[in-house]
Amino acid sequence: MDNKKFAKKLITWYNMHKRELPWRDTTDPYKIWLSEIILQQTRVVQGLPYYNRFVEHFEKIDELAAANEQEILRLWQGLGYYSRARNLHKCAKIVAENLGGKFPFGYKNLLKLPGIGKYTAAAIASFAFKERVAVIDGNVYRVLARVYGISDDISSGTGQRRFEELANELIPEDQPDVYNQAIMEFGATHCTPKSPACAECIFNIECHARIHDLQKELPVKLGKVKVKNRYFHYIVFKRGNDMAMKQRQDNDIWRGLYDYMLYEHDEFRDFDQLVNNDKFLSDLAPYIKEVEVSADYKHVLTHRRLHARFFTVDLERHEEVLSKISRQGLQFFDHDDIHELPKPVLVSRYLNDTIF
Repeated sequence: MDNKKFAKKLITWYNMHKRELPWRDTTDPYKIWLSEIILQQTRVVQGLPYYNRFVEHFEKIDELAAANEQEILRLWQGLGYYSRARNLHKCAKIVAENLGGKFPFGYKNLLKLPGIGKYTAAAIASFAFKERVAVIDGNVYRVLARVYGISDDISSGTGQRRFEELANELIPEDQPDVYNQAIMEFGATHCTPKSPACAECIFNIECHARIHDLQKELPVKLGKVKVKNRYFHYIVFKRGNDMAMKQRQDNDIWRGLYDYMLYEHDEFRDFDQLVNNDKFLSDLAPYIKEVEVSADYKHVLTHRRLHARFFTVDLERHEEVLSKISRQGLQFFDHDDIHELPKPVLVSRYLNDTIF
């Protein structure tokens, strides 16, 4: 298919069918960058409230740079992939402090900033500066693979290079911003993964996948992620209406968020097993008034399937208890403080299910 014809069809379709989204009404690199970081691995319907919340709290990048990490993680809570939030903050500081609050012009310069990869750099460069560089995400892979019949593995370096070359050949000189929005929108709402609207498609005649009934086979992605099961045992120490929590410091998931005393095993254990195999818990045993066991929770991440069980432990008010708990890095918080702390989704779900 002629490159100009492909682009023209997409842009015409987009102008008729595009969703009205706030980041499409601006050429402000800050707002475009913010939307792209939030929407990475996040559907628009889920990411839109977060975008609005961040813009409301931080109208300019200088305000985001000046915020503390805990405030940013709290606003980000529920989106997952918290390294994105930390890179968001890091990038904001660099732009605010080293670049006068302005994003650098050009795709290659944008790539030098933390948390900005090829996709995000291309989005900012084309949407804000009208640079002719193709944005390539899952939607673009799908549209190009199906229309042009490309069977290269999109998880391979060779496949990615082929798609990148084609994508940059197709992008028009005069409307690179509109074209990039158009092809992503087309993939997101029309040429969808499971139920593409082939009967009403603008590429109905030309599409290789439709002609050969390959919609389910294209695009090809051979590299599969191995999912690991992890079993979390949360010990929720209560003293009256207060709960003991700690900030995660490791380089594991949820660094910087607050959760409870955590024990991880290869399968679920009951409370007595945990106590019998841990000196800290066994030392606290004489001060435990009651233990309540929650239902089991499950939370699926890209590489992990988390299973969690919460043991709510009601403790006696005793100074020795407080001393033992504080030595574990735990601190008692009241209801209002806990509400304001950034927390993993699993912890928020548990709290929502309790009377706390």
